[in-house]
Amino acid sequence: MALPRDSLLFQPLELPCGTVLKNRIVKSAMSDSLGDGRGNPTEAQFRLYERWAEGGVAVSIIGEVQGDPHFAEKPGNLVLDASSDAATFKALAQRGSANGTGLWLQLGQAGAMAHPPISTPKGPSALDLPGLTCAALTLDEVRSLPAEFARTASLAKNLGFGGVQIHAAHGFLLSQFLSPLFNHRDDDYGGSIANRMRLLLESIDAVRSAVGPLFPLAVKLNSSDQLQGGLEAEDALKVVAALDQTGIDLIDISGGTYFPGARSASDSAGGGPYFVDFARRARPLTKIPLMVTGGFKTLQQATDAVSEGIADVIGLARALALDPALPDNWQAGKSGDPAFPRFTTSPEGGITAWYSMRLTELGEDRETAEIPELEKAIREYDLRDNKRAALWNARFSG
Repeated sequence: MALPRDSLLFQPLELPCGTVLKNRIVKSAMSDSLGDGRGNPTEAQFRLYERWAEGGVAVSIIGEVQGDPHFAEKPGNLVLDASSDAATFKALAQRGSANGTGLWLQLGQAGAMAHPPISTPKGPSALDLPGLTCAALTLDEVRSLPAEFARTASLAKNLGFGGVQIHAAHGFLLSQFLSPLFNHRDDDYGGSIANRMRLLLESIDAVRSAVGPLFPLAVKLNSSDQLQGGLEAEDALKVVAALDQTGIDLIDISGGTYFPGARSASDSAGGGPYFVDFARRARPLTKIPLMVTGGFKTLQQATDAVSEGIADVIGLARALALDPALPDNWQAGKSGDPAFPRFTTSPEGGITAWYSMRLTELGEDRETAEIPELEKAIREYDLRDNKRAALWNARFSG
């Protein structure tokens, strides 16, 4: 499409903290699975985020950075704590923030979804379900979590990262607290949505206090869990209204969960953005900028959402895995929309594995126009996870 001369998509946006995004396209958080298995960044990770910066995104968000290695989502996650290799994290921050790009860390804690080979999963409540077993966090453990997020955020700021995002979506820990499917507590952190959002609000306050008023702080929130008995839109809108009273700079709206057996929204065959209808309902409830992530596949879709005032920022993930220079190419009219691969069948998690291996190709500068075989990507992904699980346990167990 021909880009309108007054298109907002490539206009700057000032966040409430004063940071100015150079345009409205953000590389949303993905579990890139490029850590070395011991929680450290790798050269492939440096290069991946450098390529996205060179390609014109305003911000890249690194998914699932753990402050506590005992509740990780995968053994390719990064771990940022007092014992981390500061030099490698500084190098990542520097390489990924080239070209006026902000490199933000997503503060992760998988809770009940923690990867069993490297974790002992614990969530808001004890669960014993097919494919998901976890113990319940004690009240003292719950109350310690905001300080943990704050420590990780403070380290991120000191090491040169440009901002942080608190992860309260996709079925990970803070999302679990919001969800009545996971959260059966009868204390101050369970029951009503006011109680179920308490830990999220306390975590926001702790992080903001740790990083100060001028450091970008975002929250990723489910519009719904897309599961029977989970968080639904009406409660999610109440969370949006509550977030409006906090000191955050961006609300990233997404949806769905990695609950075993659930189909991810991003694995659907739908042709359009997934969460714009929810964003329309959320828009009157908050003055905080809204980012909408999920299902944006074309320049027209992204331009329309911003120009219509539905979103202030567009989150792209898989589109940028297919074309890391997509923002610059769109703005310059050099390329059309990315061609998304279609897989006739896929096991649970298979498409996520395919895109994870695509990120590895990008980080190693060896991608080709050929679409890699899905089964081969899944085998390589699983083999790498198994090898890294052993490295993870050697460093962090005990």
